[in-house]
Amino acid sequence: MKTAFFSTKPYDRVYFDAANADGAHEIIYFETRLTRVTLKLAEGCSCVCAFVNDSLDASVLIALAKQGTKLVALRCAGFNNVDVNSATDLGITIVRVPAYSPYAVAEHTVALMLTLNRKTYWAHSRVREGNFSLDGLLGFDMHGKTVGIIGTGKIGECTARIMQGFGCRLIAYDKYRNPVCENELGMDYVSQDQLFSRADIITLHCPLLSETHHLINHDAIAKMKRDVMIINTSRGALIDTKAAIDGLKSGKIGYLGIDVYEEEEDIFFEDKTFEILTDDVFARLTTFPNVMITGHQAYFTREAVARIAETTLENITAYEKGKELANQVKAD
Repeated sequence: MKTAFFSTKPYDRVYFDAANADGAHEIIYFETRLTRVTLKLAEGCSCVCAFVNDSLDASVLIALAKQGTKLVALRCAGFNNVDVNSATDLGITIVRVPAYSPYAVAEHTVALMLTLNRKTYWAHSRVREGNFSLDGLLGFDMHGKTVGIIGTGKIGECTARIMQGFGCRLIAYDKYRNPVCENELGMDYVSQDQLFSRADIITLHCPLLSETHHLINHDAIAKMKRDVMIINTSRGALIDTKAAIDGLKSGKIGYLGIDVYEEEEDIFFEDKTFEILTDDVFARLTTFPNVMITGHQAYFTREAVARIAETTLENITAYEKGKELANQVKAD
């Protein structure tokens, strides 16, 4: 099946070429994002492979369908950038990679926690400049702190296991309880409001849905402990960024670590070194010394990228051969 790959980087080619060593798939790589303007590049391709910041709204899907696209293979778990109902109406099948390495995201989550807490980024810079002062580098013991996990799927569970190893108390909010978290890890499921008020550290591991959009907002932040740490390695729009900035300015939020941002599609995955940053909200975030931002790299380990490539091509092969699509995204 001829497949147009959008938003590809050199590392994507390495791992997808390795997974396609037998040449079973005809792959055409494009570095550009999939948009209304660039979709013409996929003309004649039965399959389009897209990533997290590619646009797959109704208008793009209609145009793709007219060009002959039958399958959209997402090489990611989230699908909030896809109008699934429109795809279904158009006869376009959507598949995704629901799990690649929950360890990768969980470990990056904890890396953000530790970096913010122990200020290792400041310490490293100081030492390189010959400054060995400890002023301003005071952290806190993770042991004994209450960690609130919102979303206890595979990534939330992995994060919980790591935090249990630190000796943290675990509380969680999820519509569906994870028996491993509850019975094996001793996690206490509570309401959202209870989690907000009790947690010293709040980490987000839930999908972006209508009910989770701006889950962290002014009202939620008002219920939290002063100096709370908030970590987001899931989807940017789980946090109302302007509300978070107000929380940082007031001191309510003591630490903020994000690997995702609600307007990231025009920023992340690109080298913007010599460009003027036009997103004033994002620019304001970067001025806080207690904010740590990484550019959507939580998933980015050798193991995870290899698994993404393998699963994506397996999904395409299954579609070609008319097999059951275990990873299909269906309309509500």
